[in-house]
Amino acid sequence: MKKSLIALAVLAASGAAMAQSSVTLYGVADVVIHKDKGVDTKMTSGGVSTSRIGFKGTEDLGGGLKANFKFEQGLDLTNGGLKGNGFDREAWLGLSGAFGEVQMGHTYSALDNVAAAADPAFDSNVIDPTNILASRGYKYSPTSNILYVSPSFGGFQGYVSYSLPSSTKVMSLGATYANGPVAVAFGYQDDSDIGGDKYTTINGSYDFGMAKLLAGWGKTKNADDKDYFIGVDVPVASNVVVSAGYAVSKPAAGDSAKSFGVAAAYLLSKRTTAYVGYRDDNAAAVNTLIPGTTDKKYGGVDSRIGVGIKHTF
Repeated sequence: MKKSLIALAVLAASGAAMAQSSVTLYGVADVVIHKDKGVDTKMTSGGVSTSRIGFKGTEDLGGGLKANFKFEQGLDLTNGGLKGNGFDREAWLGLSGAFGEVQMGHTYSALDNVAAAADPAFDSNVIDPTNILASRGYKYSPTSNILYVSPSFGGFQGYVSYSLPSSTKVMSLGATYANGPVAVAFGYQDDSDIGGDKYTTINGSYDFGMAKLLAGWGKTKNADDKDYFIGVDVPVASNVVVSAGYAVSKPAAGDSAKSFGVAAAYLLSKRTTAYVGYRDDNAAAVNTLIPGTTDKKYGGVDSRIGVGIKHTF
């Protein structure tokens, strides 16, 4: 009898815990067909947003405290394969409450959380002209990372991240402010210990209703690059938005890298968007090498036109 009562108590406790927990499967499927000058037409996975699949969950621990996790893997829709090894985008466990949120594991840095907040061309992987900016840093997910996200105070929110020295040793700070039509973001990252630099970036937007103005500035300390961009989002219909931008990255010596991009998005539904875009970079953005290497510094494209479709679930 006692064993039966104990079993029922355990089952009841388990049911209560399950009732307070949730796990969500989500993802993005995005594919684009694009033509670059002098190159054959190509299909690329992740034209606007990186294609991915993920799992995220939360458990209510009581007293306003929650346990959270997230596992996210990049996908290549052109061959059905996975990008990277394991959950290459995010894999972390954390706690959240009135104090904010702490994430531990393979997380994005504070800079990554704020750097692209005002990017034109929908922050597209293949069309966004700000892809040439040197002040964005490596834009990768540090391993063995600890990320703290503060609560929002009157529109202000802060970010701090640090990866343990035994792995990548990256320190990063971020802050955002959003209130009404105004949004501003600041980011700083130091990954100079692993061959990077010290990056500072500021961006913001102002929504006039008929159009949203976008702008940003950034710099690298050691390489002494200075960046800026301007852009605009224009809703031309209830389900159509046109976005354009111009970006410049000026090094301490040599020619400035420049890029122009324009894209249009047509919302087929709340989850599915068709898009088309054009991007053109100057010779410095296309041909400048990182000193002492054969790697392209800005990753520019001579000229590119593309059309794609994105679905979220």
